[in-house]
Amino acid sequence: MTAPAINTDVGEGFGVWGPADEGDLLDQVTAANVACGFHAGDPDILRRTCEASASRGVAIGAQVSYRDLAGFGRRFIDVPPATLVNEILYQIGALEVFARLAGSRVSYVKAHGALYNATARHTGHATALVDAVALYDPGLPLLCQPRTVLWERATAAGLRPLAEGFIDRGYTDEGLLVARSAPGALVTDPAEAARRALRMAQTGMVTSVTGKAVRIAPDGEELSALCVHSDTPGAVAMTAAVRTGLASAGITVGSPGDLVPGRAEARP
Repeated sequence: MTAPAINTDVGEGFGVWGPADEGDLLDQVTAANVACGFHAGDPDILRRTCEASASRGVAIGAQVSYRDLAGFGRRFIDVPPATLVNEILYQIGALEVFARLAGSRVSYVKAHGALYNATARHTGHATALVDAVALYDPGLPLLCQPRTVLWERATAAGLRPLAEGFIDRGYTDEGLLVARSAPGALVTDPAEAARRALRMAQTGMVTSVTGKAVRIAPDGEELSALCVHSDTPGAVAMTAAVRTGLASAGITVGSPGDLVPGRAEARP
């Protein structure tokens, strides 16, 4: 069985707002999706988050988003695809500087919020994300959901799409995420989260909010990453329960794409 990464969103503050110390959560994960300044984050936060991640051997990922500080990146913005390519490159580049200063590197890319959801179906924005990663480093893994437009475009472009499951989020019958405003959007019970994570890791399946068994892993493959959002109530306890549950089943955890934290092998 492939060792899945456990990833979480961090660095999601701005100025005096947001958590000052996310160390307890970083102690539990193997990959940090770091906000790059467009939905959250500023230079001070980016630097200290990269330092906190690198010091723990946690892989650093660029969590790119629409330019939407006021809406926390959870609002769709109809930005021209060519502009979106440049905005994504801008975000990855900003994080790369601080990751290098911390002795690490950007090891993968993942979209945040509305951009993540939109690229499941929006051809223009999915293509923009793929184009940006291909321009920056085609060897970088791209965390996303299989059977989406983004997955198809990434595969066609020769990128490395990695399938992830969301431990703390509800799923539709189509294997996509339930809107945060809808019933069943969040899972907050650590025991339930641990059961979900184990099932995802072992079978690639999840139960949707309607009770349907849905496959969220690629056909014939396993999930490469499991995500817990840092702003989900009880995120630290939930992630600890997930780690314990996986370990009890003999499942180890790793980094996205089996990259050593701080090393992107396709980049000199």
